[in-house]
Amino acid sequence: MSNCNTCPSAATCSSKDNGSCTIGFNTNNNIKNVIGVMSGKGGVGKSTVSVLLAKQLRKKGLKVGILDADITGPSIPRLLGLKDKRATGNEQYIFPVETNDGIKAMSLNFLMEDENQPVIWRGPVITGVVQQFWNEVLWEELDYLIIDMPPGTGDVALTVMQSIPLTGLIMVSVPQDLISMIVSKAIIMAKKMNINVLGVIENMSYIICPDCGKKINIFKESNIEKFLGELDVDLLGELPMIAEINDLENYEKNEELIDKLMNPIVEKIIK
Repeated sequence: MSNCNTCPSAATCSSKDNGSCTIGFNTNNNIKNVIGVMSGKGGVGKSTVSVLLAKQLRKKGLKVGILDADITGPSIPRLLGLKDKRATGNEQYIFPVETNDGIKAMSLNFLMEDENQPVIWRGPVITGVVQQFWNEVLWEELDYLIIDMPPGTGDVALTVMQSIPLTGLIMVSVPQDLISMIVSKAIIMAKKMNINVLGVIENMSYIICPDCGKKINIFKESNIEKFLGELDVDLLGELPMIAEINDLENYEKNEELIDKLMNPIVEKIIK
């Protein structure tokens, strides 16, 4: 059962007044902040942003974990360089896999022999796995748990918002009107569920000319300010479309550039 005193959602939650709280807790875990990364639309770099956030938070000396809630399309193990690793456990708990720099992670791919095999499950089974990853994984002490959510506003998004004590959500978008419309749906859903939206990260926002260094908008001029103003949401930052961001297996080689791009975003989140 829930413990309102330690729940990151306590400040904005109304469940405690009507006894309808469905949030579960593993008493062996102490997770101070839970941040969901959501997009409403696939292919915008949500998983990449989740890993970049986790790495930057870890570099600040914080204890960090990533829960891969994209059950049918898990990509966190590969992005973290852990694709050949397998999770272990005992009768009580599942033990997360840990990166060399100390990030704890749990994904369905850590439990499968072949990462290429599809997951052909209906919604209730998928949401049950997400709840297991929250309640049955021994995360222990974490300052931040990042939840990489699947695209859309369906079963998993609803389960995460109702069953996990979110500190807030970060939305990932790209500068296209169609994507902005779909991300708007996710933001409106979060607000209806009384979940704090920490802000939007605009990925693939621009490219940088390799010859002159000029910033070039590859889509038509972004309407991000109008989009955010209408929804009363902050812009956390803009990320360019560059290979270094996606090449996370060579993170150390690109670390200086990624720090420059991600540090201002992380500072807004942990302020």
